Amino acid sequence: MIKLIRSRGEMMCMRNDYFALYDALCTGVTGKETIEKTISGERWAFAETAASSGIAMFTAGSTIAPMYPTLEGLSLAEGAQCVKSWNLEEASLGLAAANAFYNTPERIEAFGAGVSMDVFYTDGINLRGKTVALVGHMHGPKGLREQAKAVYILERAPQPGDYPDSACDWILPQCDLVIITGSSLVNKTLPHLLELCDNALTILTGPSVPLCPELLDFGLDRIAGMAVADRGAMRDRVEKGLRGSPYGEGMPFLLKIR
Repeated sequence: MIKLIRSRGEMMCMRNDYFALYDALCTGVTGKETIEKTISGERWAFAETAASSGIAMFTAGSTIAPMYPTLEGLSLAEGAQCVKSWNLEEASLGLAAANAFYNTPERIEAFGAGVSMDVFYTDGINLRGKTVALVGHMHGPKGLREQAKAVYILERAPQPGDYPDSACDWILPQCDLVIITGSSLVNKTLPHLLELCDNALTILTGPSVPLCPELLDFGLDRIAGMAVADRGAMRDRVEKGLRGSPYGEGMPFLLKIR
């Protein structure tokens, strides 16, 4: 088990640089593995090397020119830099490339971060009486609505009962627990969301989330995602646009401060 230490002063200092979180994420990607294949699917972006695969939520948006014509042929370290791209389709692939490095069964074992899907990201959290926000349209943990005092869902494309994500500035400072979709890394909303969550326990979750402990230096208390365990099945899922959860082809992880 690797011990994680967060300095509050250092965290606040780093928040002053909007891309500090992304720089920390990219700096951790090392080695010279080459990206052999990328897929921009209907729901997921996919990147793989000879040794590993990674996915991230595909986010449409190509009004800005990409950093590279293609990520194929780049090293994982080069490809991961594209998570900072304002071409969100390229940023989706950049995060998938980063996850091909970070999210492996070997790293999950090294961090002692393996977890059952029965508890997953809310393991050990008492939800009773809490005010909870879900940033992204998620089901949330089992029993959430029965136990919590209030539950807010905030979504960029809101469904009936959801708040528009512009309500985050009003709602998040009131919350005890904030659960944020990993796709916020792609659309670049995560740094501001974390500024709104100083008083809350904050969790970044979903298949897009990297097993990158440095993210816990930026106000997150927990990161929960998955490593691709069945590479062929995951590639098939992305190429064919198959519906349903990708966790069936993955291995879940949870890394936490509290």
